[in-house]
Amino acid sequence: MPRKAERWTPKGELSSREERILQLCKKRKLYAFFRLHRHEIFDDEVQERLVATYSGAGHGDDPKPPAQLAMAMLMQAAFSVPDHDVPTLTAVDQRWQMVLNCLGCEEPLFSQGTVYNFRMRAIAHGVGRMLIDKTVQLARQTRGFSAGKLRVAFDSSPLAGAGRVEDTFNLIGHAALEVLRTASERLGTTPEQIADEAGIPLLKASSIKAGLDLDWDQADARKRGLQALISQVDALHCWLKQELVDALDLPPLDEQWATVQRLIEQDTEPDPEGGGLRITKGTAKDRQISVTDPDMRHGHKTRSQSVKGYKRHIAVDLAIPGLICATKVTPANQPDKHAVDPLVEWLEHDGAALAEIHVDRAYVGAPTLEQRQADGMQLITKPYPIGNRPGLFTKADFRFNFSKRKVTCPAGQAVPIRLGATARFSPETCDPCPLRQRCTARKKGRGRLLKVHPREPFQSKLRRLSKTPDGREARRERIAVEHGLARIGQIQGARAVFKGEAKNDFDLQRRAVVNNCYLLDQLWREAA
Repeated sequence: MPRKAERWTPKGELSSREERILQLCKKRKLYAFFRLHRHEIFDDEVQERLVATYSGAGHGDDPKPPAQLAMAMLMQAAFSVPDHDVPTLTAVDQRWQMVLNCLGCEEPLFSQGTVYNFRMRAIAHGVGRMLIDKTVQLARQTRGFSAGKLRVAFDSSPLAGAGRVEDTFNLIGHAALEVLRTASERLGTTPEQIADEAGIPLLKASSIKAGLDLDWDQADARKRGLQALISQVDALHCWLKQELVDALDLPPLDEQWATVQRLIEQDTEPDPEGGGLRITKGTAKDRQISVTDPDMRHGHKTRSQSVKGYKRHIAVDLAIPGLICATKVTPANQPDKHAVDPLVEWLEHDGAALAEIHVDRAYVGAPTLEQRQADGMQLITKPYPIGNRPGLFTKADFRFNFSKRKVTCPAGQAVPIRLGATARFSPETCDPCPLRQRCTARKKGRGRLLKVHPREPFQSKLRRLSKTPDGREARRERIAVEHGLARIGQIQGARAVFKGEAKNDFDLQRRAVVNNCYLLDQLWREAA
């Protein structure tokens, strides 16, 4: 018979035993929140949607109520519990039993496999996003707000990947080893035997560099090592075409071999001095840095802060500071503005309109933000730095007339402008000007240059606002999203738990639900 998911119907009133347990949880208030308010998070609407995720499920034992599994998933995220400990805690920890409505159970409520399977189902059906939306709805109802006109702030922080980051030699070698292991499984032999047969003994060593056994201080060591590695990888390919030619076109071998080829292509280039390939000078634009997590990338949050993995983006509702209403994880090499579209789509999915968005400059330039501005939305951010030498007039000292497409210098001379181009004042005007020493350090015979940003009208507006108390006060509101990121960092940590963008995207969602539960606890206590 097909499996049938059931609704979760935990009891409402506290028993005397539960009251004693709650007395012991005063410093872990989330246990009390989950117990007292589980019925509000997992109301009829949410439970119906959770049960619907099992529609069309295959044969097997009847699953646990999905709302109960979702509750365990939130507790796992809140208290950073690994999968293998979740079943144990349902049998030995009375706090978990109290929340999950199984107080007194002596056996685990479900298996580790059930925990994993539910998470994969939750990822596939958008359960994390649904629970964020539910907590946002509850918070707005508590404050008496609607989602008609939203004022939000975006920001991001680095999230180190869980995969192992490797250099070119170990990256290619690791990918080839995965091919070797799959081939050995298909042929029923050991990877070591295939390594000998296929002519790639390097894969039997503890590491590729140990197998090469080169003096890496020698000038040509990297080139000789790369040639040896590529030669043996080519030998492996020839062996595969002889022994497993049909399997090369089927998963997982086809994907694994494609990874090997992609890694060689991204990290090597023809040697201009002849003799085959050399390690690429510079870094490929979208370079894969890990075999175990192919979605990880190397990027920068700032010029000095590098990231090997991902960036996590959050959107915080400024009407209820701390309330996370949308999230997104992106590879670390993607500019922040690439997260704008999914965040905006999420925020507007229920018909809400964005009235105001606060961002840092990394998000500026996203076409969606420009379109929303054209539709009347306010975009609050810092202006780009003007970048002039100290003591000289800055761009702020020039008067722009965008309707007439002219700019006037402090001495009253006007020249035409074009957005995205450089305005040029003539030497005949600048050389005799009494303000020249305060305007430009260029030699005589060369007039002042003024770079005009492609969105100079917007930048001029930001510069004017930054000189007013109201403008500076508006920019300070963005601190709410910085606090939200700090809280997410406390809940999730600085390093990813999972491998892969989709899994980490979901993990950020469930951590955001936990964050919102802390906030709801505070709001409901204040309202009581």
